[in-house]
Amino acid sequence: MRHRSVADLMTPNAVVVQPGTPFKEITRLLDEYGITAVPVVDEDERTVGVVSEADLLRRQTEKQGPSTAEALMSSPAIVARPGWSAVKAARTMDQKKIKRLPVVDDSGRLIGVISRRDLMQLFLRRDRAIQEEILEDVLTCILGLSPAALTVDVTEGTVTLSGILESRSLAPVVVRLCESVDGVVEVVDRLGFERDDT
Repeated sequence: MRHRSVADLMTPNAVVVQPGTPFKEITRLLDEYGITAVPVVDEDERTVGVVSEADLLRRQTEKQGPSTAEALMSSPAIVARPGWSAVKAARTMDQKKIKRLPVVDDSGRLIGVISRRDLMQLFLRRDRAIQEEILEDVLTCILGLSPAALTVDVTEGTVTLSGILESRSLAPVVVRLCESVDGVVEVVDRLGFERDDT
């Protein structure tokens, strides 16, 4: 099973600003590109902060000091790495209550941005692709079962498993592995078993 990574889902050509970019220009960029935040990068393309809509609104209510990206930005920036799983990126966004993460390489240089919308692509995965991954990777490769042993139906990301397993203890393992496949919304367990070994 191969989970899609941040590198697979991110937008590589990110809209960025420099520390000296003024308030009005940042506002214009957010509106023009339909985004909610923009990374602030230094002359070496390293991410030094992020300016979000919330930062702009806060500055407008306070009305003090210079209104440049450097003064407005949240710093240090909360960033993602290209090798992170989509799940790790989603958890980070949820924990930090943010909608976008700059993606940086090992030297801290910006290589893209991942947003909640990018992560939603996982759930737009075709049902047939999900079914094939469960049959080939989960059942055959990981569990060593014959693909004919179980019936796997996928509709709108909902996986329905039916058929007879050798032992009862295997059922929760099959369900858990299917739940971890990218694009699966839920798993309906209709599995039976030959012997109760629990």
